[in-house]
Amino acid sequence: MLAQQGCLGGQYEVGQVRINPTGSVTVLTGSHTHGQGHETVFAQIVADTLGVDFEAIEVVHGDTDRVAYGIGTYGSRSLAVGGSAMKISLDKVVEKGRKIAAHLLEAAAQDIEFKAGRYTVAGTDRSKSFKEVAAAAYNPADYPLDTLEPGLEETTWFDPPDFTFPYGCHICEVEIDPETGRIEVKALAAVDDFGNQVNPMIVEGQIHGGLAQGTGQALLEHCVFDQETGQLLSGSFMDYAMPRADDLPSMRIESLVTACRNNPLGVKGCGEAGAIAGPAALVSAVLDALSPLGVTSIDMPVTPEKIWRAIQATRKV
Repeated sequence: MLAQQGCLGGQYEVGQVRINPTGSVTVLTGSHTHGQGHETVFAQIVADTLGVDFEAIEVVHGDTDRVAYGIGTYGSRSLAVGGSAMKISLDKVVEKGRKIAAHLLEAAAQDIEFKAGRYTVAGTDRSKSFKEVAAAAYNPADYPLDTLEPGLEETTWFDPPDFTFPYGCHICEVEIDPETGRIEVKALAAVDDFGNQVNPMIVEGQIHGGLAQGTGQALLEHCVFDQETGQLLSGSFMDYAMPRADDLPSMRIESLVTACRNNPLGVKGCGEAGAIAGPAALVSAVLDALSPLGVTSIDMPVTPEKIWRAIQATRKV
């Protein structure tokens, strides 16, 4: 069904790069951030590719007046799809800039090298900065209008050939008081392979947040309804339990790196790993701790009351 609708690899995304006459950069993306750090990561890709300062980069998202097309943020796709679209556009900008630099330096385009924000004639010290090339792109007095369109702007629609496939192993250690059912999470460890990492600190933050969310799902959070009226009884933060800092242990996060072949950045989605693997690891640890007592199954959220009742049920048998 997904393939029939043209979204086998997570659907397309648009990445637009505009180089302004001052050398500053505006990038526009159809994905949107709500805490993942997209602005930082996208700006890093721009800075690494073009050699410009962070202060000279503007990341535009969530503005339908300026970003006409895009799919949005879901399924851990923003960097793998949206970031890849942006990277392809940046590479196109570099190539067009190479032709402009060749004109300015009176050299063949194939002899122009680009590194650390400068176009240099190979084997010489003759060069132009990216900022100088950007200014020339908007100056008709010294621009090859017969062979190149003026300006420095590129747009890419990237539709990946397939999904990314991150993998990992999450391990949890718990202690349970059999007399009260109280559970204490002693340790959480996660080792994941998310491909190339543009910003490892943000990746680690995503795993921390996902594990916290997974802990809440596994142990605390529950939508409780009145059996007779259907009224939601846990509709406020007074009644709906969410994890607090004292519910979480220190987490050990490690990474492997196997570059993904389905996008030019070699990245894999990381946003959901903690929330998916975390509950499974937590509940499995609880069942492992209870197995000597004969408990083989328990439903989330694994509250002290449920644990106590499960233990009492095995004792009655």
